[in-house]
Amino acid sequence: MKNASTLQELVSIARDGAKFYDEAGKEVNDPSLKLLFLRMADQKRTLIASLSGKLAANHEDIPTEGTIAGKLRRVYTDLRGSLSSNEAKVYVSQLEETEDRLLEHFEDALQKVEDPTVRSTLQAHMPQVRACHAEMSAAKKRYAA
Repeated sequence: MKNASTLQELVSIARDGAKFYDEAGKEVNDPSLKLLFLRMADQKRTLIASLSGKLAANHEDIPTEGTIAGKLRRVYTDLRGSLSSNEAKVYVSQLEETEDRLLEHFEDALQKVEDPTVRSTLQAHMPQVRACHAEMSAAKKRYAA
């Protein structure tokens, strides 16, 4: 498959997001944030399943881990959250940056992908990727106020 590495990168970045949302959901006390983080993690798992299915159908390797950058962001956020009086604000801010990263890589992938079936798959998921990004951006603004 011509664009396997692009899909593999997106799967890894989405895995970063799913794991980060899961961890953040365990750390925050606000029930509405817990629900938001759970829903966002589920969105990432849906994306992972779809992109992984595309890779599997073409006999390509499916990443089982996230990225080093994602791990570093989680460690950094855990440390900041433990030192902050407002851990929810810290998590929301860092998760919004995680959404920025996924959206940026998704947009970049759409620009460079040549395989029409891969492009179609990415286009099908783009509205949800944008919606998740917009929701976390709005949450970041609410917690910044």
